Amino acid sequence: MDFAKLHGTGNDFVLVDARALTGDWPALARAACDRHFGIGADGLILATKSSRAPVRMRIFNVDGSEAEMSGNGMRCLAKFVADAGMVTPENDEFDVETGGGVMRVSITKDVKGRVTSVRERMGRPRLDPREIPIAVEAQPPITSYPVDVDGRTMAISAVSMGNPHAIYFQHGPVADFPLRTIGPLMEHHRLFPNRTNFEVVRMMPHGKAEMRVWERGVGETLSCGSGASAVMVAARLQGMTQDALELTVPGGILELEWDGASDVVLTGPVEEVFRGVWPD
Repeated sequence: MDFAKLHGTGNDFVLVDARALTGDWPALARAACDRHFGIGADGLILATKSSRAPVRMRIFNVDGSEAEMSGNGMRCLAKFVADAGMVTPENDEFDVETGGGVMRVSITKDVKGRVTSVRERMGRPRLDPREIPIAVEAQPPITSYPVDVDGRTMAISAVSMGNPHAIYFQHGPVADFPLRTIGPLMEHHRLFPNRTNFEVVRMMPHGKAEMRVWERGVGETLSCGSGASAVMVAARLQGMTQDALELTVPGGILELEWDGASDVVLTGPVEEVFRGVWPD
């Protein structure tokens, strides 16, 4: 089976053209994503047929669980299908069906016609506790909600971008936060019936911020596009930023936009690492 490995700001994925394939995708994800015995990646992405868009994205985490969507994964898929001619973009734009809905992407190419960056509409955030979901009886939005984890109380914001996110804003550098200890505890906290992604953020002057992320079913990653989008929403709702945010993650820089009413827009780079053949 042919595959390609791509990454968006260090969030890396194995991509497969599965339009004519069937398989045990959770098992493949666990095997191919293993960084010692497999290809090594944060997830497996399948390009499949869709009745609602030119292509459908399915994404499986390292543990084999299927996620609703991924912002960085979306950029990887957009490059994968556009570079291979699997879709025919109109004015360099096309739709992608995901588990979180149909998303619009706009591609930028280099002089050789290869996609180098993608601007993607991530959809409107879901703020109702039942839609996130979070087991909280309160009116939306959920901001600065106290959550006890490992002997500390953290004020979190909860947002869904088609998948659940818990965001914690702190004053110190995010590098100092014990994410590998707190991350899995927050992911599996009783408040989140479907588990959650967890972002730790420090806001900085001039419309900038930094973020680390613990991804549900994966662990700490270098970047998370849906997490970055959720941070944009949570920060704007609390008056921490205006309509745009430059977010630094361990893998690079992402540009976010949200006017408080329409879709969140995410722009970031994407690169192909290598191609290969996985034994059946």
